[in-house]
Amino acid sequence: MKTITLYTTQFCGYCLAAKRLFKSLELPFEEVNISDNDEKRIELFEKYNWRTVPAIFIGDEFIGGYDEVTRLHTRGEFLSKLAV
Repeated sequence: MKTITLYTTQFCGYCLAAKRLFKSLELPFEEVNISDNDEKRIELFEKYNWRTVPAIFIGDEFIGGYDEVTRLHTRGEFLSKLAV
């Protein structure tokens, strides 16, 4: 199974929702809190043109945020992306 990496900030409702989704699906994930990490924020913007959290990756693939993950899950495509 590919690793889920979730970039979050301390007070983010969508970050909490993403964590709840992953926990409900019993999926392990790595959380990276970037509340005080301006370098990581700049990197996310420069590399992926992404300014908000959560920023969700499956392996090395940038998925997007909570809305994108829930769309994939609703269409039945999210879990298949985790397969190696």
